[in-house]
Order: sequence, then structure tokens, then C-alpha cells
Amino acid sequence: MAGRIVLLLRSLGPRRVKIIYRAESIIDAHLVKAALASEEIVAFVAGEYLTGAIGELPLNNLVNVMVSDNDVERASRVAAAIDADLRERRLEPASVRDDFGSGTQPA
Repeated sequence: MAGRIVLLLRSLGPRRVKIIYRAESIIDAHLVKAALASEEIVAFVAGEYLTGAIGELPLNNLVNVMVSDNDVERASRVAAAIDADLRERRLEPASVRDDFGSGTQPA
């Protein structure tokens, strides 16, 4: 993982990276990263291995998605859309959610 981050930073040259999404979980972070990749925006997840230290570290702001300064505006829009969808799904009662995305409603 550290090697990929170094390669990403080298490919960015003198540019900087910024956090565009503070995830509630590793899964959320990777959903945002995948959505960014589909828009051809290079991103990486930072802090995903820190979640193993829960109990010793604060529970918030451990996992972040970062992009180049040049992509912040576009990436922020994509991340905001994913975040809105995730928040909406978390508010739905379990009886309303799809069965693992299969499109079928529970009986």
C-alpha cells in the first residue's frame, strides 16, 4: 500500500493532494474511490489500516479519500453524490432495503 501511495505522489509531481472525503468505514471510502476511478480521477484511500487500532485511537476521521489538487472540484462532486446516497440508505429501515442489491423486496 505504501508503495502505491509513493508512486501516486511521484506521478503527481510538485502538485499536492487533498482530502475530499472523510469516510465512516473502509467500504464507504472504497466506494468513493471506485466512483472516482470510473470518472478517470486518480484517488487513494489513506488510513484504512488504522481501523485495526480502534479502542486506542479516536473513532472518527481515520479513513480518508485523497486526490490531486487539480481534481478536487470534480472529485468533491462525485464524493458528495455517493455520500448522499449512503446517508439516505442508512436512514431507510432494514425492511425497506433491497436484499443485497438483488432488486427484490423482502417478503
